[in-house]
Amino acid sequence: MAYTHMLVMFFIGVSLCNGFIYRRFYAKSPQISVTVQDQWFVQRLDHLNGADSRVWKQRYFVNDSFTQDSGPVFLMIGGEGAANPAWMTYGTWITYAEKMGALCLLLEHRFYGQSHPTEDMSVDNLRYLSSQQALADLAHFQTVMTEKLGLGSRKWVVFGGSYPGCLAAWYRIKFPHLAHAAVASSAPVQAVVNFTEYLDVVQASLARNHSDCPRSVKLASDTLLELLAYKENYEKITKDFNLCKLLDVSSKMDFAFFLDTIAEYVMDIVQYNNDNREFEGVKGTNVTIQVVCNIMASESLGSPYERYVEVLQHIMKAKKEKCIDVRYHKYVQDMRDSRWGGPSSTGGRQWLYQTCTEFGYFQSSDSPSQPFSGFPLSYHVQQCYDIYGADFNLSMVTGAVQQTNENYGGLNVQASRIIFPNGLIDPWHALGINTNLSIDLVAIPMQDAAHCADMYPARPEEPPVLPAVRRQIFDQLTNWLQL
Repeated sequence: MAYTHMLVMFFIGVSLCNGFIYRRFYAKSPQISVTVQDQWFVQRLDHLNGADSRVWKQRYFVNDSFTQDSGPVFLMIGGEGAANPAWMTYGTWITYAEKMGALCLLLEHRFYGQSHPTEDMSVDNLRYLSSQQALADLAHFQTVMTEKLGLGSRKWVVFGGSYPGCLAAWYRIKFPHLAHAAVASSAPVQAVVNFTEYLDVVQASLARNHSDCPRSVKLASDTLLELLAYKENYEKITKDFNLCKLLDVSSKMDFAFFLDTIAEYVMDIVQYNNDNREFEGVKGTNVTIQVVCNIMASESLGSPYERYVEVLQHIMKAKKEKCIDVRYHKYVQDMRDSRWGGPSSTGGRQWLYQTCTEFGYFQSSDSPSQPFSGFPLSYHVQQCYDIYGADFNLSMVTGAVQQTNENYGGLNVQASRIIFPNGLIDPWHALGINTNLSIDLVAIPMQDAAHCADMYPARPEEPPVLPAVRRQIFDQLTNWLQL
């Protein structure tokens, strides 16, 4: 996953399924106590330059408690945040591993968590942060570990959700001699500069069982825009939304940043609706679309705007957040800080860089088919410029996105033995594979399910489609591993 404040992708701590919502108010990765030892792999800095012999240490985890001599190797791919060792004992892939006798490995993504390839995150050093380098990390890791652990001819299956889901699919595409199969959950494999469909799906998901909910949110959003037109309302807005400092809108970027920040609270609820993320230490998982729309339908709470305020306060209370910081200048200052240990070093600076240089994925309010206003594409691209420099403009981003799709194929996947589960509540499914491409490029659309829902531990309250989805994935992998 949007703590970068431009992408609701993502942040759930493990960074296996951030959804590109590395949201800035998830600046710290929630962790729970799991007894899994950090291990370190000597990794190449630049796989794209054979003359560069520099190396660094990349963190990984191992669970060999289920391993059988004839079993496969499962490789979980880390993403845009710290790798959470909780995934070594929880999650659907662990259930599969127990049944299949698999060795489980989790490799943390370069530049995230404790995997620091360079002395800082300067723009010059961030050139070593890319999906291509990450895929090459996986290949080198697999090759060395196969020899080191004596894994011989065991078949490797790669798993990932959200951005790591893309990496799982792309690893199978680019390294078919290494990855026997892949499960690419909620993977938006089509890069796009202006991802207007994100909020279109948010509106559709809000309306699914609450037809008037998007309209109420739109009325509230319009009222907020009217209030913002007059500075005498800023004290009221500050109090209504529990802002950390008195609202100060002195530029278009201040204006857009505030509106985007507030909207992202609802966007986040939709993306992760009813997902079982508590084992990672995520707070507020009990707030769902149902909760939001029930509040928006409650006329006893006042006008749609007053109900919207209640929604935000309810979410903040559930997440145990004291206030919302909507100061764009402070955000830019934090994001420019290139130090490890700086305010954006948990993933915000790194992930925004990747979106500016590879993926776009900018969730603008440019579409008329959604309930929010005020954060257009130009606002998102301006962040690239303000944080990384003058070279990071719309032309550069557009060219980078085109190159990404040329490199990996976008929706035109040319490979085999990849499973693409996608929750249809999740806005990211709009950029994913939702219909079968061939007999062994399998799409699994998950009705009423959200982002990476198939990856989380089962529970009685989950969407009813998930048990069958997990069985289908297990059966498909079982068949492929016999080939």
